[in-house]
Amino acid sequence: MGAIQPSQASCSLDTIQQEMERLEQGTRRLAVLLRLAPEPERIWTVLTDYGNLERFIPNLVSSRLLWRRGNRVALEQVGSQQFCGLRFSARVELELEEDPDAGELRFQMLQGDFRRFEGTWRVDRDEISSRLLYELTVQGKPGMPIGLIEQRLQQDLASNLRGVQQEATRRSTQA
Repeated sequence: MGAIQPSQASCSLDTIQQEMERLEQGTRRLAVLLRLAPEPERIWTVLTDYGNLERFIPNLVSSRLLWRRGNRVALEQVGSQQFCGLRFSARVELELEEDPDAGELRFQMLQGDFRRFEGTWRVDRDEISSRLLYELTVQGKPGMPIGLIEQRLQQDLASNLRGVQQEATRRSTQA
C-alpha cells in the first residue's frame, strides 16, 4: 500500500477515503483522508488544541499536555471504546513535532499500551478544498487482538477526522 497522498486523492468534499495495510507481527498501517471546507489554518488550530481534544475527538477520554519545548510537545492520551460488549481502554504518551509550514504534525509513542504507535496528521489545500490526512502505524502488544479491532480502528479513525472537521467548521462559523 502506498500512503494516500493528498495531491493524488480525487475524492469529493466531505468524502472519507481509507486504506489499510496488514504488516507482519500484528502491525497495521492505516491512512485516512478527508476533504473538507474549513481553511487549513483553522484545522491546524483544532489539531493543536491539545488540552481540549477529548471534547471533539470521539472515544478520546483525556488529552493532557505534559510539556512543550519549541515545536515539540508531549501528550498523555487515554482512549476508550466498546466492541463485542467489552470496554477497551488504551493509554499512550506521545511526542509530537509540529511543522506548521508543512502542515504536518508527526507523532510517536514514548510509552503506552502498544508496541508501536506513530504517524502523521497532514493538512493542506488544493484548488478545490482543504485536505486532512491521518496516517497511523500501530502494533499491539502480545495478546492484544489487533485482528478483532482493525475494523473498529478504521471506523474510529474516520470518526476522529469527522470530529476535527465538525470542530473546525464550528470555529469557522464563530470567527
